[in-house]
Amino acid sequence: MTEPQDQCLLLARMKAAQAETQRRLGLIERQIASRAERLTITDRTKRRQRGRNASSWTSADERLFQQHVAELGLGSRGDIDALTRKLDRQETAIAEFRTHHCVSAAWR
Repeated sequence: MTEPQDQCLLLARMKAAQAETQRRLGLIERQIASRAERLTITDRTKRRQRGRNASSWTSADERLFQQHVAELGLGSRGDIDALTRKLDRQETAIAEFRTHHCVSAAWR
C-alpha cells in the first residue's frame, strides 16, 4: 500500500497534468476568439469606412464573429476534441484515485 505522502504527490501530479491540459484547451479557445475578432474587425472595416473612431459593435458584427468562431473551431476540431477527451480521462482517473484511496475531494 502506498504511503499517504506518496498518494499526495501522485494526486498533485495528476491535478497538475489536468491543469496543464485545461490551460492548453483554454489557449486554443482564446486564439480562436482573437483570430475571429480580428477577422470580423477587418471585414467590418472593409464594409464601413467610418474611420478610426467607429467602435460600435452591432448585432450583425456579433453574428459574423460567431460565424468566424465556428469556422475556426471546425478547423481546430481535432485538437479540441483530443484535449477534451484527455481532460475527461484525467477527471475520471482523479475521481477513481480518490475513491480507491479514500481521499475526499476537499483534500488537496
